[in-house]
Amino acid sequence: MGRRKHLVPCGPSLVALALSLFATVSGMEISVPSVVQALNGTDIRLPCSFNSCYKVDNKQFSMNWTYRACENCSEETFIQFDKKIINQRLERFQSRVEFKGNPSKNDLSVTIRDVQLQDGGEYHCYVLNPPDRHKGIGKIRLEVLTEVPPERDSTVAVLVGASVGGFLAIVILFLVILKCVRRKKQQNLNSDDQKTEEEVKTDGEGNPEGELKASIPEVP
Repeated sequence: MGRRKHLVPCGPSLVALALSLFATVSGMEISVPSVVQALNGTDIRLPCSFNSCYKVDNKQFSMNWTYRACENCSEETFIQFDKKIINQRLERFQSRVEFKGNPSKNDLSVTIRDVQLQDGGEYHCYVLNPPDRHKGIGKIRLEVLTEVPPERDSTVAVLVGASVGGFLAIVILFLVILKCVRRKKQQNLNSDDQKTEEEVKTDGEGNPEGELKASIPEVP
């Protein structure tokens, strides 16, 4: 028997997926689905991408994926980026986890092969791309199923979900561009202020004392 493919959300869940596709945080925009479903024994991709005003510098960029089985459980790091990709090879995953992204293309996705029931839980994608000061966080809940749910007509839901997802993508892109423009303007203003201060200081120190006195008319 051939390997069964991983599940693709359909019906109303697609609308919820589109609405929750973008998790926006200060200084960094992370794009993740809130819920991913996988059939037991199949391979599943956990997507995570980010938008930043700055180009990725491998010497400063950092990223890590963590897993926790429940809300109150501790997080376990299983993949991180510190100048290069490091697979922690946790005992629970052994060698079933593989990094499939490309940081230079803002893609931080990972793949879990041969998904097991115990793999269900919360997965967090953390990103820091200096000079951005704030760390981006994306959270995915993985649901592992033992059987495929019955199919249903989801044409309307797919159309609505696609429309909503496209609209949100445009809004997020606009906000990212606006934020970058404002940040660059602020940097230019700070640079101009610094130049003005230096010119005033130089002018005050460079004028001879005689010239300063000559500029003041004498009173008879």
